[in-house]
Amino acid sequence: MNFLHLLPVFISLLILSAHFFRSGETVFAVLPIVLFIPLMLRKAWVPRLMQLALLLGAAEWLYTLVSIAQVRMQFGMPWLRMAIILGVVALLTAFSGLVFRSQALRARYTYTGQL
Repeated sequence: MNFLHLLPVFISLLILSAHFFRSGETVFAVLPIVLFIPLMLRKAWVPRLMQLALLLGAAEWLYTLVSIAQVRMQFGMPWLRMAIILGVVALLTAFSGLVFRSQALRARYTYTGQL
């Protein structure tokens, strides 16, 4: 059942990886995929790491939104629909970190004192 709780995180990281891969940033494309590994650990620091990664991912989406919008405005091309889509993607990426507030995931990642 935890898989369903973590599904927004998986999707956000996969889309972020695809974004970097399309941009030709291979190293950054691998990073979100590597972040799947800590999700398998039952450590108290995992939710904070994921939330930080997702917030940085949302910031990347907003940076991309502004960059593309500026270019489109300079050339007189339509930009509003693109801005809405990337804005929604940024919001969903940021809000994916909230899944760690669910009771099931809190129980999974609670520190038990064991290594």
